[in-house]
Amino acid sequence: MQRCASSQPPVEEIHAEEEEVEEEQEAFQETGGVNEEQVGPVEEPSVQEPDGRPAPVEHKNGKRAEAGPGAADGGPRFSMFTWLVVVALLGVWSSVAVFYFDIVDYDRVLARAQEFRMNFSEVLQGKLAAYDTDGDGDFDVEDAKVLLDQRTFRGSSERIRTEEKKKKRGRHRAPGETSGEAETNQTKEEPSKPEVETPTKGAPEPEEDGPGAEETSVPGSQDLESEIQAAVPLPPLDDSHFIPDDPAEPGEHYEEEPVSIDTTGVLVEENQQEETEGESGRYRTSSKLSQEAEAEEPPKAEPEPQTGSTRPTESRREADGAAEKAAEEQKEKAKKKKPKLLNKMDKSIKSEIDAAERLRKKGNLDLALKAFDSLVQQHPLSPRARYGKAQVQDDLAEKLRSNDLLQSAINTYGEAAELPDVTSDLLRAALKRRAERQQFLGRMRGSLATLQKLVDVFPADVDLRNDLGVAHLLLGDNKGAKKVYEEVLAVAPSNGFAKVHYGFILKAENRIAESIPFLREGLESGEPGTDDGRFYFHLGDALQRVGDDSAYHWYERGHQRGHFASVWQRSLYNVEGLKAQPWWTPQETGYTDLVRMLERNWKTIRDEALAVMDRSRGRFLPEEENLREKGEWGQYTLWQQGKRAGNACQGVPKTCALMERFPEATGCKRGQIKFSVMQPGTHVWPHTGPTNCRLRMHLGLVIPAPGCRIRCTNQTREWEEGRVLIFDDSFEHEVWQEADSYRLILIVDVWHPQLSQYQRQTLSPI
Repeated sequence: MQRCASSQPPVEEIHAEEEEVEEEQEAFQETGGVNEEQVGPVEEPSVQEPDGRPAPVEHKNGKRAEAGPGAADGGPRFSMFTWLVVVALLGVWSSVAVFYFDIVDYDRVLARAQEFRMNFSEVLQGKLAAYDTDGDGDFDVEDAKVLLDQRTFRGSSERIRTEEKKKKRGRHRAPGETSGEAETNQTKEEPSKPEVETPTKGAPEPEEDGPGAEETSVPGSQDLESEIQAAVPLPPLDDSHFIPDDPAEPGEHYEEEPVSIDTTGVLVEENQQEETEGESGRYRTSSKLSQEAEAEEPPKAEPEPQTGSTRPTESRREADGAAEKAAEEQKEKAKKKKPKLLNKMDKSIKSEIDAAERLRKKGNLDLALKAFDSLVQQHPLSPRARYGKAQVQDDLAEKLRSNDLLQSAINTYGEAAELPDVTSDLLRAALKRRAERQQFLGRMRGSLATLQKLVDVFPADVDLRNDLGVAHLLLGDNKGAKKVYEEVLAVAPSNGFAKVHYGFILKAENRIAESIPFLREGLESGEPGTDDGRFYFHLGDALQRVGDDSAYHWYERGHQRGHFASVWQRSLYNVEGLKAQPWWTPQETGYTDLVRMLERNWKTIRDEALAVMDRSRGRFLPEEENLREKGEWGQYTLWQQGKRAGNACQGVPKTCALMERFPEATGCKRGQIKFSVMQPGTHVWPHTGPTNCRLRMHLGLVIPAPGCRIRCTNQTREWEEGRVLIFDDSFEHEVWQEADSYRLILIVDVWHPQLSQYQRQTLSPI
């Protein structure tokens, strides 16, 4: 390669240094060494004079020669071959000197070279990371396609941050610890958090009054206690995981995790990670059984050491072979069970589908949606492409908490199932997920229709029939659900899921004795979907009503399974960590002003209640929650779920005006304010309220003596006119009215005093 003429030193400078060059030449001849600076380039530069003739070139000996053939002295003084020989000799001499006299520290050179390669690799990685559209760690053909075809890309900044964190962990690892060990330890110390959140007990509570929510009316005098406790086992109950604490600082903004989507205001099922509540229960059970089996297994004898040999014993080899065989069988079994989602058309575009699916699984949802959209446009009859689009819409709806996107996903799932030549596995997956998301949005009738279609297509699938029964129950159609579970039990009489639900329906029909064997056998089966607190609750309640003391055995079992706070406190909608005791004093609650107001104005409150009873007794609606063994019990509700119950306050305006001053009562979304009248000869079964988030105050208005008493746990007390009793109705309580005339009280529910203001605002109504 030739150099530019401008890079050569001027001729005048060479003449000025001629004497110095001659001295260096003499030194060279005396020592026989070659100085690197004195060796010219391999190729002589082609320099021309302004008139086009070759310019004379200075040589290292100070003599001038014409550069090129035809020079005055017959040619160049030193030919190219001469210079090549000189350079070769210099290389040989340098190698010999370096090797024999150890002039260069090779270890240091290699270390510097390795460091240079690593730094250069990081530079390249950092520059190409911005174009890594699919997040697979390199810039490849797929990334180029995105850049060229779609003209958009999204840098894998999340991956880069992850790698930087790994490097930091490596820098801070303990002395002597390898980078792999440091990474393993870091993984153990910081378990991964979930995406959408996936809860073991169930779904987060939905937001109130969200877009698309359907309002439901609550009868003014209806007590929801037994209705809540009698709800079907979908959705999960324990919402303590979703009750946030107050923000750390007054000015700090609390960002709620996107774990649920706005719904109708009722608890709904969250199907995160495709794991149901029953499945989690099944895993816990199997884990427990395996631990017990390991505990019962006798210790194995240690193999005798083999001297001079490192080969494993024969039994060890057999065990290894058996383990490998079992692993292969498991793998083969998994392959057989792998759903077939691709039809003939889908297989022809499998690579494009896989590329879009990789984007979805890596969280590049915007790019994944574009990719699946493009596939749907190019191949409108591809069920797998449309199903993939629905999945991306589903994921985006979770991420953005968007009802509109979720409805789009529901529609796209339906479109995928309607396409011709759809495989049976994809049809089942699409419609099942569609039904789940419809339930999540509160579209219960749509979910029922979807599940009915699934059952029609797969009539032998018992699990789908069980899901259909739950859909009927969510609609309040116990009759339809009962028919479905009777069909299931006719073909699968030992199905535990169907048994517990059928027993629940029988108990709701007040067929107490008939419900017990179904509930008991269903719980004993341990099948997925049976380990639910409500089944333990209703089995124990049914046993209590027939006088069977084994009820508390099942309550204890439910407590051990984590469904109840204790054998006595069996509420199901709880916030963990709240103070729990059956009886409270006004000072313990902190609501002394409210108690004082009630006791000072009890006669005014009593007179208004009596006036309503005399003028229109029809306003006291009978209790219909199946809590009475016998007798008459009427209620007149003023506030329900933190809102006024219709125009009920028009009949008792003074009472309502007094109560308006106490938001801890009127704003208690998990309670009621109501008058309660109980006639002689009434007995209320032992029962518990639905939540530990409230305390219940009873103001005595008309209390005949003796014969009116209330038991909470193992303590029994009586009402007094003009006095307030306070208890936690999440504990078991029971009421007797054995006086000669009616008993009239005012019931006021208040928030548990340990709940923060933020929790009171965000808790769902009950």
